[in-house]
Amino acid sequence: MPPKRFRFLLYAVLACSFAVSSYLLASEARPVNSALTVHEWGTFTSIAGTNGQAVEWSPLTGSTDLPGFVEHFRNAAFKLGLRGTVRMETPVLYFYSAKETAVSVKVSFAKGVITEWYPHASAVEPKQNLYDGSLYHSFAGGSIAWDSVTLTPETRAAFPQESSDNHYYSARMTSSTPLHVNAPAGEQQEKFLFYRGVSTFSLPVSATLSGNGAVRIENRNEEAIPNTILFERRGDKIGYRLGGELNDTLDLDSPELTGSIDDLARELEGLLVAQGLYQDEAHAMIETWRGSWFEEGCRLLYLVPAGFVNRILPLAIRPVPARTARVFVGRLELVTPATQRAVQTAFAAHDRATLEKYSRFLEPILTAMIKNEPNPAKVKQLQEYLSASYNALVAQNHAN
Repeated sequence: MPPKRFRFLLYAVLACSFAVSSYLLASEARPVNSALTVHEWGTFTSIAGTNGQAVEWSPLTGSTDLPGFVEHFRNAAFKLGLRGTVRMETPVLYFYSAKETAVSVKVSFAKGVITEWYPHASAVEPKQNLYDGSLYHSFAGGSIAWDSVTLTPETRAAFPQESSDNHYYSARMTSSTPLHVNAPAGEQQEKFLFYRGVSTFSLPVSATLSGNGAVRIENRNEEAIPNTILFERRGDKIGYRLGGELNDTLDLDSPELTGSIDDLARELEGLLVAQGLYQDEAHAMIETWRGSWFEEGCRLLYLVPAGFVNRILPLAIRPVPARTARVFVGRLELVTPATQRAVQTAFAAHDRATLEKYSRFLEPILTAMIKNEPNPAKVKQLQEYLSASYNALVAQNHAN
């Protein structure tokens, strides 16, 4: 046998042996619980700039959509200083086990920081204070860990509840196994592990507006985007277009406003189930975000590839579940001419009710309007309104 071929075969055998040994060692180090299943859903929310990619922004609303028992990094006002490009909203981890089981969980967040969570976490990193801009300067990312979570299928749990109309509670409408965590103030019970955060990672998609009202969607990721939906709402009228799987680029015309929220919810629920969620989990996710995904304005909704989620949000659970599904919906808000006209009209008429419909995204919308406004006097008015809105929000959070 020629020496080169012999060496090649020898290296191949050694490589295979090393791979098998590594797999066996990893298997021994990471025991698999054949009776444990874990499902997760969450949302990545961003707003598109003129180039179609996510821009930095800060919502002109606080964390008022969360119950008071939810814990915060430092305090509720801290999040105002994090001007990220992505708001990771309400990921929830559901566990399914037929017997009482103790698990440990750690989630890392690339270029991001965990800002809210429940139940009480064992550790949230980084521990040092962050400041505006710190997410951009050599910040690798943060993490959250629950070192000891007990799954209790036979226990009748008593979940905390402050009011009956908070959308947080919709996530409990599943058959997942109740769990509890021992916190300094006592035992905390829930149907899931909940967390949120802010990051600056690059989205897997971009969306640019064309002059004829169409939207060009581009896949900026190596994996296919499982599905895309272009949604628009103006008052009581809504419309949407399903774009299907996205491998490269796709042009979607502005949808006709002849659809219904219920029809879209059923379509979306089917897409979520196809990605691995149980029916009740998919329904709970839609009910949690119904008031947000389908609110006034125009946006691209897309299913985030599982591989992308695992890279941005690495998840480690011990013992290792036999089955895991992670289904995330991306929301990319679009500042269309129709949105700018609606905000401009409301601003001129001092129509606060309409402005509040866009309040969460009002900062980037007004910023886009300022760039396009040729009248210096109107630019000054918009800038003053934006500054006053931000100062009012800061004052409100400090008062709370």
